[in-house]
Amino acid sequence: MVKRALVFVHRWLGVALCLLFLVWFLSGIGMMYFPMPEVTDADRLDRAPPLDASAIRMSPSEAAAALAVDVTQLRLTNFAGRPAYRTAATRAARGRVLYADTGEPQGPISRTMADAIAARWIGQPASAARVEEVLEPDQWTLQVPLAALGPVMKYAWPNGEQVYVSQASGDVVQYTTASSRLGAYLGPIPHWFYVTPLRSRSPLWNRVVVWTSGLGTIAAALGVLVGVWMYSPSKAYRHRGLPTSIPYVGQKRWHIILGLAIGVPAITYAFSGMLSMEPFPSWEDRRPSTDALERALAGRVESAAFDHRPPAEALAQLGDRRARQLEFLFFRGHAFHLARVEGGNTWLVPAKGNPVDTFDPSEIARAVTASTNGQLAARVLNQYDRYYLDRHGRLPLPVVLAEAADGSGLRYYIDPATARIVRIFDPANWKTRWLYHGLHSLDLPWLYAYRPLWDLIVLALMLGGGALSVTSIVLATRVVRRRQS
Repeated sequence: MVKRALVFVHRWLGVALCLLFLVWFLSGIGMMYFPMPEVTDADRLDRAPPLDASAIRMSPSEAAAALAVDVTQLRLTNFAGRPAYRTAATRAARGRVLYADTGEPQGPISRTMADAIAARWIGQPASAARVEEVLEPDQWTLQVPLAALGPVMKYAWPNGEQVYVSQASGDVVQYTTASSRLGAYLGPIPHWFYVTPLRSRSPLWNRVVVWTSGLGTIAAALGVLVGVWMYSPSKAYRHRGLPTSIPYVGQKRWHIILGLAIGVPAITYAFSGMLSMEPFPSWEDRRPSTDALERALAGRVESAAFDHRPPAEALAQLGDRRARQLEFLFFRGHAFHLARVEGGNTWLVPAKGNPVDTFDPSEIARAVTASTNGQLAARVLNQYDRYYLDRHGRLPLPVVLAEAADGSGLRYYIDPATARIVRIFDPANWKTRWLYHGLHSLDLPWLYAYRPLWDLIVLALMLGGGALSVTSIVLATRVVRRRQS
């Protein structure tokens, strides 16, 4: 009786969800190689022209005073073809722009200026583009906070390139090409249910993802349970005249074989996908404060320290290295210009002294231990560990690991090139680290860093899950036809 009930529930959940499982598995392959289009600060820097030292008239301390911010909250970059000091945008306030050549603030972004920003991004005239104002989220602005950045102008060129410019900030907030949009349709969009009518309604989208993945977990678990129950180690069944452990033939036989082989990964795949939505309040990520450690690393902050070597002189110190952006930081009370140069590299130009490409990692480690009175124990890592890893290799190495000395497991990772915290791990978030990222992406320390081994294993699991889903679809079609006849 119990077995019949389990089979009944599994069968009808399979009828309802078999197509979704096929989409999840196949789009999971797309997710491995095709990201959702987005524009990062690094993308903006890659397309920014180098800073012109001769045009910079205003000092960082003057800009900080005019904008009523700390100097470390500023960055000097190009805006509309001119050097400008900028503050970062927050949820409460938009970023501000102060031109470094005249000291005047930037007012609202005009349509003419937006046209020039879009044209500069891809090197084509705005007159060749179809232009429209984005009033509601479309497929490519679902992750863009339009309320804070609007109005947003969309420029679409005949070659398939699309540029979205915020008239609030003057930034390019989205950029897509025909190939990046195709990749998104092969991976993230179907995998995340990122269709505009659904995703633009966040509460509904959240419920749909949680319920479908939750029911998918139950369906897969029941399938494994039924398969194990039906399996006969003693080969009590007959197939084509020979003893066998499985009582079925045809698609049912393939379904149970694939289910026994791939069923447990299917359970963890659906369950970890549900966890990505943080369905349980106690499972939400907690981000520890970094203020104390950042203050300890910076030491005394004094805006006037940059007057000893103004930005124009700091740029000259870089020689042939053309900086696209300057940031202003302190390490142990000493002022440094952090120059981001072509190629994505960074250089440190001290207010007094010669440029260096990085701080000494051992010095950072000693500074952390000393300045926190031993509450953090720091050491240098030259390779990724189980909480600090990136299969694309974008996270910097070497890195300074600062661990809480009380054994709590709190970990901070500090980039020696900037003396800034680049990653945090709070033990309260172990569920997200292992039950979501570990199970869903297989970013396991012994596997994640080894390619193409990781690719081959994940591809095998995705293709196996896809084959299992195909047998489910065939069997579901038969069940529905029987019900209709």
